[in-house]
Amino acid sequence: MKRLTIIALMANLTLASAFAQHSVNMVFSGNGAASPINLKQPNTSTAEENVAGDGTLGSFTFRDVRAIAAIPQPNSTCVGLYFPSTAGTGVLRFEDGSLLTVSLTQGGDCIDLVHLVGHCSLTFKITGGTGRFANASGFLTYTETALPLISDAMNNPAFFSETGEFTGTISGVTIGKEPQEGRH
Repeated sequence: MKRLTIIALMANLTLASAFAQHSVNMVFSGNGAASPINLKQPNTSTAEENVAGDGTLGSFTFRDVRAIAAIPQPNSTCVGLYFPSTAGTGVLRFEDGSLLTVSLTQGGDCIDLVHLVGHCSLTFKITGGTGRFANASGFLTYTETALPLISDAMNNPAFFSETGEFTGTISGVTIGKEPQEGRH
């Protein structure tokens, strides 16, 4: 009877840790540019980021594709031109091969024309994934600083260096480095 009680307690603790909410903090760097993918949103262009980093969930790469309004919109927190993102999705890939999928819920780019820098803030809903993220849920905030590296023929910035971080919460996963199959 005592053994059965211990096993039940261990199962409950394992299940509770799998569904506990964990804080996420991950830093990254990489690049961004216009995307050849067309999301076919009216009055938008499509952009993407390709970044890599490390943090709470381990080393990762991230690629997102999103539709950005072609005409700036008013925004009380942006000193410059604000271009909201109207749709998008992304995938974080981790060293163990697990994928974490996200869907854009809100955000956009604030372009500071005085300092020639862009500030991006996006909120993503975690929609699941594979491997250790198969049951993941939560929200992540992506904040980045983008610096133009080259402009197109019309003198519009076309390719950017990007640095930033993901913060937020995730549930349905165990935090920490997972052992990889085939490694001892």
